[in-house]
Amino acid sequence: MTVLHLQLALVEQKKAYGTQLPCPQSGTTTDTITSLPGELTDEGRETTRALGQRLRRLYVDQLNFIPANLSSTEPFYLRATPIPRALESVQQVFYGLYPPTTRSPTLPPPQIVTRSPNDETLYPNEGACRRFAQLSHAFAQRTADRWNESDEMAYLNNLISKWMPEDSPKVKVDSHPRLSGIMDTVNSTLAHGPLTRLPKEFYDDKGREIIDKIGVEEWYSGYGESREYRMLGIGGLLGDVVGRMVDHVRLQNGIKTVPGTEDVQFALSGCHDTTLASVLASLGAFDGEKWPPYTSHIAIELFKRQIPSASAPGAVEPATTGSSSWWTKIFGSPAEVIKGPSSSRTPLTQMSASEKGGLDGYFVRLRYNDRVMTVPACRPEGKHYEDDESICTLETFKGVVDKFTPQNWKRACNSNIGESAFPESPEPAGA
Repeated sequence: MTVLHLQLALVEQKKAYGTQLPCPQSGTTTDTITSLPGELTDEGRETTRALGQRLRRLYVDQLNFIPANLSSTEPFYLRATPIPRALESVQQVFYGLYPPTTRSPTLPPPQIVTRSPNDETLYPNEGACRRFAQLSHAFAQRTADRWNESDEMAYLNNLISKWMPEDSPKVKVDSHPRLSGIMDTVNSTLAHGPLTRLPKEFYDDKGREIIDKIGVEEWYSGYGESREYRMLGIGGLLGDVVGRMVDHVRLQNGIKTVPGTEDVQFALSGCHDTTLASVLASLGAFDGEKWPPYTSHIAIELFKRQIPSASAPGAVEPATTGSSSWWTKIFGSPAEVIKGPSSSRTPLTQMSASEKGGLDGYFVRLRYNDRVMTVPACRPEGKHYEDDESICTLETFKGVVDKFTPQNWKRACNSNIGESAFPESPEPAGA
């Protein structure tokens, strides 16, 4: 799985801008596929490389957004979790995007950022976050209590309990294997050849619908109900994404508040199905969705409204930096702007009026599996681009993410230990 974050210009032909970033969910060792635990299968390598080729057709050939030949990797930010298949996904996508014939002979290998498992926020990290582990276990137990003795679970037992192990003979949310583990195995075999197939009962349409529905509730309902769940599970990642957007806006207008900040145009992260569903659920855009299938993708795009030049009425001004930018026309030269907070994670509530004004004209769009998704907070008038509710103002999008961006993730992970996992009053996502 992967998350793509782009900086684009928004013009009237906005429907021309779109990206899809598929990545395989996991690898499976079979009689015909050579892979070790945690690695991509051959099928996964092929699809991720093909993805890079498709991105090249879109962003190089069609939109001319990134260069055809690569002499520097500075505009790119590549990151992966410590899981081998996530790293392989990034490598294969980038290889398809820039095959060897398009790279300068002096270009060094691109750097892929990884973090230690204890610091990783690119997926919901129960192992490194004690409080999040408590929350996820509590919501999982609630799901088990709700479904284990249901008619739906009885249907599943009639189908497949004969293949359950002796020490866990009934199919349950918390059986061994867990119901979600059975779902993973079924999905993995469906993604590969007939030699990997389980008995036909595992592919019963009604049974798969039940398993999917329960699995989604078990793993992702907490994001839609609890601010703390969102903050500890995925808030660090989305805080990073929005921070890059704010950094880009500042750098576009000659403002550099953080030493060493670079202008990222294309950020690619190799992650997991739990990352994608958590992002969508935390933004209020996952209601009614199924578990992310293989080759699922998310693209989070930043757009800029282009202002007509005064010297050429009706023309579209390029997104440039320096004194000719629209920021300068409104607020003066960079030296005259009140720079305010030094962190791109500073919440809107602590930003000055001039800083908030600097976000004007920028918009965010969220795409999942070729579908544009809408964040609930972006629907009201004034919160989106013209009549398109899916193209959210950057200020509104940042305001949503600010509410569950941790100021100190590790400290939050060790707070509220032993307290109730469920909020006293509703805390809906995407508001």
